[in-house]
Amino acid sequence: MSKESISKIYLILEKIDYIEQIVSNSGGIVKALEDAITQRPAILMHLTAIAEQFNKLKQAHADDILSAFNDEDIKGMYDVRTYIAHDYEGVNLAIIEWIIRNGLPKFKEQCQQVVEREQK
Repeated sequence: MSKESISKIYLILEKIDYIEQIVSNSGGIVKALEDAITQRPAILMHLTAIAEQFNKLKQAHADDILSAFNDEDIKGMYDVRTYIAHDYEGVNLAIIEWIIRNGLPKFKEQCQQVVEREQK
């Protein structure tokens, strides 16, 4: 694994941690997403950044790293990024809530496994 590729995994983990902190500081996912001024935009930006890092890994042909992830999950994350970018006001918050509740923990675990594998 290249250092550049593994740094993208660390950035994804950092963005997931930021989202977790936002949710925790807000008192939960729903409350964080209800805050249209600060918390929701921050979450959406971090989700966009996560998708961008996966896209960069794909463009770099970092198949050794990407093999740790489900292709459909990565595609779904990039689709959400596209949706956020092109229809910001129409973002379905139920989908974002599902991603935070179910998708991000899965990505976090997979990223941690990639990091552990790299450290061996």
